[in-house]
Amino acid sequence: MITTVKINSIDGVLELISDQKRNDGINRLRSDYYYRGQPDAKFRLNTSLNRTCGSKSQELEPSILRYFTKYASIEDPTLNESIWKQMIVGQHYGLPTRLMDWTRSPLVALHFAVNEGNLSKMDRRDCAVWRMSVDDMNKTLPERYKRRLEEIKTSTFSVDMLTELAGSLSRYDEDMGDETMVTLEPPSISQRIINQYSFFSVIPSGIKDIEAFFDSHTSMTFKYVIAKEIRWDIRDLLDQMNINERIIYPGRDGLSRWIARHYYVRED
Repeated sequence: MITTVKINSIDGVLELISDQKRNDGINRLRSDYYYRGQPDAKFRLNTSLNRTCGSKSQELEPSILRYFTKYASIEDPTLNESIWKQMIVGQHYGLPTRLMDWTRSPLVALHFAVNEGNLSKMDRRDCAVWRMSVDDMNKTLPERYKRRLEEIKTSTFSVDMLTELAGSLSRYDEDMGDETMVTLEPPSISQRIINQYSFFSVIPSGIKDIEAFFDSHTSMTFKYVIAKEIRWDIRDLLDQMNINERIIYPGRDGLSRWIARHYYVRED
């Protein structure tokens, strides 16, 4: 089920950040939570592939990946080795894919929630941070996927692991149906992926409504709705913690975005 929590104060944000699981076996905090920030609380969970192609997503996806690989492999010939690597690299550069971004860091998720392309909208709409449990998700996986995780002693799949189990889109969709999905850790192909602590949900074609899936197939999914009145305060606190565009997007583009926002004048 999805539990919705409304956050109206900074204290509520601190609870979101500090609510982490303890592993009693090693007496350490070892959270299995993954987070996703959205600038508008009304936005539904969706993939870029579905937003772009709608009802024709499954039909057009192979062509999108094929053409991307055809022209991108001049820089990276290894793209031909795995459909999942094609997808990850494509997603990194803005290709519409079935991947849904998550981060292990609640601070990074808050960054994406409280940022706006148009800063005048910051105090006009509530934003949201989603939290899901990867252990909760893995309980729904087919047995051979569970066994592979146990063999490697991990909770997320690598490109190589997923390629072993499902080397094609059709095999993956058949294995997952409409009842489960894999959480995929991308290779460190750029500093941006490392800094954002990125992970992906690989949405099977059988799941048409991602929120309905979380509501019916998971027990620990949360949606934190953050009041618009505190967005600027959260944004400024994140800057103080060095969570900003300069870190999230390493390089001159991120630096320029950070400076532009830092010097933005609010005309209240």
